[in-house]
Amino acid sequence: MAEPTPRRNEPRLRPAPLLFEPAEVAADPEHFFDLESIDDPAALLARATELTLAFQAAADRAVEFQALAAAQLADPRRFDRLTAADIAARAEWTEDYAKKMVEFGRDLMRGGVEGREHVDPV
Repeated sequence: MAEPTPRRNEPRLRPAPLLFEPAEVAADPEHFFDLESIDDPAALLARATELTLAFQAAADRAVEFQALAAAQLADPRRFDRLTAADIAARAEWTEDYAKKMVEFGRDLMRGGVEGREHVDPV
């Protein structure tokens, strides 16, 4: 099963594989990573839990990368830096959320969130 996202000094464990979904199968709204074909409830629970943890780990990492990008785009040393309003418009966020993401990204770049679980910037 997937583990929580490790920090810089910990080895990164890979989440459960999400497995490729062929286009024709993915178009079927009843199909989801072949879960519908698992008859054993214990096996279904185990695989669904693996997928849940994998998606959560992926979402946490994606948010961290969003924050890093926002902080880099807002860096005052950049001649082409963006305002929080500009970042919010690009990412379809509110301006307040963009400001929090920029600060979260700066904390990540400084290593200020080491040892903590994923911190939601909101």
